[in-house]
Amino acid sequence: MRISVVGAGGWGTAFARLLARRGHEVVLWARNPDRALELDRLRENRAYLPGVLLPRDGLRITSSLEEALAPQTVSLAVPSFALSDILRAARPFLHERKTFINLAKGLDPETGGTLSSRITADVPARAVFALSGPCHAEEVGRDMPTAVVLAGTDSEVGSALQTDLSTPHFRVYLSDDLRGVELCAAVKNVIAIATGVSDGLGYGDNSRGALITRGLAEMTRFGRTFGADERTFYGLAGVGDLVATCTSEHSRNRAVGLHLGRGGPLAEILAGMQMVAEGVYATRLVDRLAEERGIDMPITRAVLRLLDATAEPLSLVEEIMTRAPKREGD
Repeated sequence: MRISVVGAGGWGTAFARLLARRGHEVVLWARNPDRALELDRLRENRAYLPGVLLPRDGLRITSSLEEALAPQTVSLAVPSFALSDILRAARPFLHERKTFINLAKGLDPETGGTLSSRITADVPARAVFALSGPCHAEEVGRDMPTAVVLAGTDSEVGSALQTDLSTPHFRVYLSDDLRGVELCAAVKNVIAIATGVSDGLGYGDNSRGALITRGLAEMTRFGRTFGADERTFYGLAGVGDLVATCTSEHSRNRAVGLHLGRGGPLAEILAGMQMVAEGVYATRLVDRLAEERGIDMPITRAVLRLLDATAEPLSLVEEIMTRAPKREGD
């Protein structure tokens, strides 16, 4: 299979490596020409995935978007806020309908909709899929056992992709709940920030376990309102990725919360990060959508107030803990 990966951050680099080692003909696109030349020469992404060597056979690295869009299957590994710009730049080079795989875990900042919806609206697509689940680039790049879910509505193309993407270290499950998988991917990052705040305050396993569990309840309420399959939230894209993102040392969203909990200002935290913490951008969108639909999401609202510096971490913990009593299933 010929396939491209648009975006040479950590996850894009790890995914391109996986595909090339699987035997596919892969094009990895980096926006910056100097970065592309460096990656091609060193065969290592020292900025975003240090210590992971890239194969020379089967993996071409380029800064030409036209070249990256030549394959029939295109993977998009760019941050949610950059996706619309990439799609606009891609239009002149898309002369036929392609199969797109969205690797980002966020929402469209312009509409609040899913990223697959943005892809479908902006470019000619034969089929659009989302790949999600607990899949930190640092571990995928080192061939640690990983299971993910590939969601889309074209079962024939999906089955072919499932086979093409699977390796002995990377197991791919199929789902037709595209919206649910993408909503899970966005909301779990918000909960991961909250869990990081708890850790930054010095709280322990009890607090973390409670936040993950009640965060899952928020995710499920949110997804159910938008017609997602509730089973998705108890699968790899839901609870699987939620646990990984809320507990891992690799989690950028947890790291943001950790520094916030220790009193760091958001601007300084983000300035010190090389990679994007999608939850920072998703929180406002998720809160807005929840307010419009009347969805009770106290953890999300607390994270938003913290990001906006309108409340202190300790006061938000007290606020959440002293809410009116309710039944667990509510």
